[in-house]
Amino acid sequence: MIPVPEEVLVNAVDKVSKSVVNIASVRMLHDQLFRVFPVEGVGSGVIIDEKGYILTNNHVIDDAERLKVTLTDGRVLRGKVAGSDEVTDLAVLKVESDEPLPAAQLGNSDDLKAGQIVLAIGNPFGFTGGPAVTAGIVSSLNRSIQTRNSVLELIQTDAAINPGNSGGPLVNTKGEVVAINTANMPYAQGIGFAVPANTAKSILKELIDNGKVTRPWIGIASMKVTPRLARYYGLPSSEGALVAGVEPYSPADDAGLRKGDIIEQIDGDRVEDPSQIASHVRKKQVNEQLTLTVNRYGRQIQVPVEVDERP
Repeated sequence: MIPVPEEVLVNAVDKVSKSVVNIASVRMLHDQLFRVFPVEGVGSGVIIDEKGYILTNNHVIDDAERLKVTLTDGRVLRGKVAGSDEVTDLAVLKVESDEPLPAAQLGNSDDLKAGQIVLAIGNPFGFTGGPAVTAGIVSSLNRSIQTRNSVLELIQTDAAINPGNSGGPLVNTKGEVVAINTANMPYAQGIGFAVPANTAKSILKELIDNGKVTRPWIGIASMKVTPRLARYYGLPSSEGALVAGVEPYSPADDAGLRKGDIIEQIDGDRVEDPSQIASHVRKKQVNEQLTLTVNRYGRQIQVPVEVDERP
């Protein structure tokens, strides 16, 4: 039992349901004899702008030849990808409509707390009679899940999420979209995951304006130096970030960084954890420069690195 008055849940669903759409995608696949045949996939999305912008999952629209968007009033519109991002598994579609479309409100996902009641809403089949709703709680925040392309910080919920409502909104009891339902783990019964609304907000403008997200990158893998690690490997420093790998032809490679270097400072700030390097890189624009203070075999050197776009 959900310990909230029914009316609260009904009002929350009512507020968002007109903004939830069904997305049917047609992909062309080849069989062993190289014959081409269409395969239709299905997912959901949520209208975030009355001009016809729809937020959904990247995997719902990826490689699709055609996209068909069904609104709750039964209208079927042709969808066009405005922008997509594999790293966050988010995409924005654009549909053309003669009249303004009902847009949902994106809430602040940083305000979410474990135990809070949420509703997963989707329109898996484009049926009339409104979208499908499941209820649950926020089981956990900031769950790091390894995907094909990156590690995603996701919200974990026990509200049932299936392929049909993937791409649809996860909603709080005020009817605000706090996340986008993204996947369920086939081996973990009753666990769903959703991309936080604030992650979507941070990239929406770039997706709509440029069609993709440009991420700054220098191309190193590093690990935290601890006194124990320093003793075991005889390192010249007992703190900083040890360079464990350098991508060939990356900015770090071009700058002459080597495996075994210890990054002690970045732009004059002391480095105690590799996450500080990632944080500094994220704040830079492509073609801007970082200065790394590197300990190489006990000798301190300054290494300027020009930030590039992640390939």
